[in-house]
Amino acid sequence: MAVLNLRPLAGGRILRGSQPFGLDAAGTSNFLEQHGIQAIMDLRSDLERSIVPWLVDSGADGSFPPAGTPSRVGTGAPSRVEVIHNPLDPNAVAGSLQAVETPEDLGELYLGWLRVRPQWVADALRPVAQGRRTLVHCSLGKDRTGVVSAVALMAAGASDEAVVNDYTATTANLPDVLKVMADTLALARSVHPGPVLQSGPHDPAKPGSGHPAFPGGIRQGIRRCPRLPQRGRPDRRRG
Repeated sequence: MAVLNLRPLAGGRILRGSQPFGLDAAGTSNFLEQHGIQAIMDLRSDLERSIVPWLVDSGADGSFPPAGTPSRVGTGAPSRVEVIHNPLDPNAVAGSLQAVETPEDLGELYLGWLRVRPQWVADALRPVAQGRRTLVHCSLGKDRTGVVSAVALMAAGASDEAVVNDYTATTANLPDVLKVMADTLALARSVHPGPVLQSGPHDPAKPGSGHPAFPGGIRQGIRRCPRLPQRGRPDRRRG
């Protein structure tokens, strides 16, 4: 298995993808080295991480390999990779994915995340701003990852069309990701896949002025949200 729905953004400074399906410690090490990843931004809840964890021995500071572990000679990856937990529960912030029925519902949910938790987005992109090649992921690499990726692309000066194209690129990958996700959850019998895996309809054939989840255009929707906090400001809303 692997990190699915994987692709680079912003000139390769960001990789977006799914959670690490079926990766053991050796597979994880190989994956990180292959892609030169320096930080992992994990947007999942504690429950999600317990079902599909990163199978590595982490140090006291949350990085792996632990401090003092020598790096492999000749690889492009650093000796230590920081795993940063920056959770957002998609069913508990500004609504719920399970209640999404239309593209407009989905767009409002996404914008709600930005309105209610702007620091969450700022924190998700902090290692990128620090110059570290960062893997940003949630469970499927679609909704939470999609919102963070859209903001990152816009900050990098990408066009609305490029933002839409990146989001809808998930469409081709989603059937395989959903199948693997369902198989994974079936092993965790206390968890039911449910509609959280299906976050609402979208039509990749209708880019128009933006994704249909953002009537009037993505950029216009984002601009309705508060400005992202400046780097280093604490998030007093986080519980």
